[in-house]
Amino acid sequence: MSTLLFVIAQSQPQQSMLGMFLPLVLIIVVFYFFMIRPQMKRQKETQKFRDALQRGDKVVTSGGIYGRIDEIKDQIIYLEVAPNIKLKVDKSVVLKDMTDAPVAK
Repeated sequence: MSTLLFVIAQSQPQQSMLGMFLPLVLIIVVFYFFMIRPQMKRQKETQKFRDALQRGDKVVTSGGIYGRIDEIKDQIIYLEVAPNIKLKVDKSVVLKDMTDAPVAK
C-alpha cells in the first residue's frame, strides 16, 4: 500500500509541471501572433515607405506639418511648406504620403 502511494506521489509533479507551463506557452504564442508580428510588419512597411520617398512627394510629419519634399540627404528631408519656406526634418518623422489626398477648397 505504501509503495502505491509513493508511485502516485512521484507522478503528480510531472503532470502539474506540464499543466503549469502549457498556459504560459500558449500566452506567449498568442502575444506573438496578435501583437508582436503585426507590429513588426507595420515597421517594415513604414521603413519601406520612408526608403521610397522621392523629391516632389507630398507628405505629413508626425507633428502634423504638411509639405512637399524638396531635397533628401541621408536621414534629413527638406520640406517646402510654403513658397520659399523650407523646413529641415528627420526622415523618421514622415508618416504618410499625401500625394493622392484631395485638395481642400
